[in-house]
Amino acid sequence: MSGLRSLVAFGAILFLGRLLNKEQLAQLTFFDWVIGITIGSIGADLATDTRGLTWHYLWVLAVFAGAAVFTGYVTEKSRPLRKIIDGEPTVVIHNGKILENNMKKLRYNMDNLFNQLRNESVFNIKDVEFAILESNGGLSVLLKSQQQPVTPADLNIPTEYEGLSSEIIVDGAVVYQNLQQNGLDEQWLMAELNKRGYNSPQEIVYAGLDSDGSLYIDEKDDRVPYMSDISD
Repeated sequence: MSGLRSLVAFGAILFLGRLLNKEQLAQLTFFDWVIGITIGSIGADLATDTRGLTWHYLWVLAVFAGAAVFTGYVTEKSRPLRKIIDGEPTVVIHNGKILENNMKKLRYNMDNLFNQLRNESVFNIKDVEFAILESNGGLSVLLKSQQQPVTPADLNIPTEYEGLSSEIIVDGAVVYQNLQQNGLDEQWLMAELNKRGYNSPQEIVYAGLDSDGSLYIDEKDDRVPYMSDISD
């Protein structure tokens, strides 16, 4: 019986997760995170509480999911409500100066700030033009113009279009749809593999076709030397 309840709980949470269709974990707001934890807790109770009624827990799950969907709809339509529920970005550094009052309002301390700055490869406050604490807890950093990396556009160097590479082989399986979209076929692919000493796509963990027509191949069981081999 407990196994059946566990399967029901798993199926319910899987369905609700797909229904809510939330973004990646790093993009979740605090409200989204609380809703997710609550639904997971109810699902755990459904799976383990053999004395409770299954339909009761399913009803509570449905109510929470419905409330989350409704809240998402309302916040999408109303910017003021979106600010109240999801929060809004807050400037914590302006022109190299830390805005302590803004940080106090958010209960955001200096350790958090420096930790997130280092994650953005920033080690000196005076290099920062703006640092904005986003509603999902992430820190967006804009360096001062003289500290920003030089780009080809800064040097007036022309560049070529790169585009996205197409997956041709993934885990030894050929992605025929991508082959066809690039005007290629399996015969061309096998010829390319044979030229590089491979007899079958099963020997390849990943092969990608760049926009310039070059084929990148990463074989399975790469023969990478151990550190001891390198030192010898």
